[in-house]
Amino acid sequence: MSDLKKVTLYSDGAARGNPEGPGGYGTILQYRDAAGVLHEKELSEGYPVTSNNRMELMGVIAGLEALRFPCEVDVYSDSQYVVKAFNDHWIDNWIKRGWKTASKDPVKNQDLWERLLSAMEPHTVHYHWVKGHAGHPENERCDELATSAADQFKV
Repeated sequence: MSDLKKVTLYSDGAARGNPEGPGGYGTILQYRDAAGVLHEKELSEGYPVTSNNRMELMGVIAGLEALRFPCEVDVYSDSQYVVKAFNDHWIDNWIKRGWKTASKDPVKNQDLWERLLSAMEPHTVHYHWVKGHAGHPENERCDELATSAADQFKV
């Protein structure tokens, strides 16, 4: 049994005019203390020019970077891009190939993948996929946060 605090991280990213347009992420961190009280923190930020995949990554990064001590983290995302990178070991293969895909192309968003790996280092992280826009309350809230953050840059 781990002595690490258990944190649940929900995250979503959005981009208007993907792949080049305004975007944002929304993240919810949840922790239940020893008395059973739920503590929740919402994070979001918008960017004037970005892509959906970058925002999906930034949501997870921001959540992990907000944690002040090592935790056991369950990440819930509707991004197959993020979840499969870890659960299907894409990232391990990219690193082995020097940040190249199987077709020898450079991995997109390498800067954010490296930042995510760094943010994960002190934690034990498990990735879970959730279907987007399917009524999952935290995923829906993350979508609201992400789109609101993106919309602040709409012209």
